[in-house]
Amino acid sequence: MKVVVSIGGSVLAPELDSGRVRDHAAVIERLVDDGCAVGAVVGGGGVAREYIGAARELGANEVELDQVGIQVTRLNARLLIAALGGAAAPRPPEDYEAAGEALRRDDVCVMGGVTPGQTTDAVGAALAEYVDADLLVYATSVPGVFDADPNENPDARRFDRLSGAELVDVIAGLEMDAGSSAPVDLLAAKLIQRAGMRAIVLDGREPGRIVDAVLTGTHDGTDIVPDGASDRPTYWAQR
Repeated sequence: MKVVVSIGGSVLAPELDSGRVRDHAAVIERLVDDGCAVGAVVGGGGVAREYIGAARELGANEVELDQVGIQVTRLNARLLIAALGGAAAPRPPEDYEAAGEALRRDDVCVMGGVTPGQTTDAVGAALAEYVDADLLVYATSVPGVFDADPNENPDARRFDRLSGAELVDVIAGLEMDAGSSAPVDLLAAKLIQRAGMRAIVLDGREPGRIVDAVLTGTHDGTDIVPDGASDRPTYWAQR
């Protein structure tokens, strides 16, 4: 089974904490031990926001700010690589070809951002499409996809299951709602729809939830299921 795990910066690195990084490395190691080929994409988190804020005050333009953020995501990727030791490729790939080569060598691939204007949400979806992953997991700071921002609206309703097209519609509505935040961005949602990709959006602040979701399909988040696909993938039935 080939899986891509996109770990939000607010999950892995709201601030620098080696213990949190080790916990997520342990999750990846567990998946590898169970026979999974794993690609991981990590966000920038609070550290990236601090650097971007400082760079903005110094007059950096938006492309330059994106480049600052990308470098921080790659630093976070290096922390996860350090925690994984010899199981991971030694440096974060900077493009999808290099990431695919790492997975073909049976290395864990850990990467950050790729290009200005593209979030690590989209990088996770693009990597999953490029390597033809069986599953894409978004480990976020909210328990799934909602019809409103649950941090702002206590009555927000969580979706148990969405198609790719439905995910695009929900995320587009959230992004149009000023002040709302979505667990994945619109480009990522469109890539998921285009690829007919199976994905899970869940609360990754407890890293063990990722293991349960990948290995058994057990989670309290949102399943993104391609049109015409079974609710339960064959790779779970074969375990």
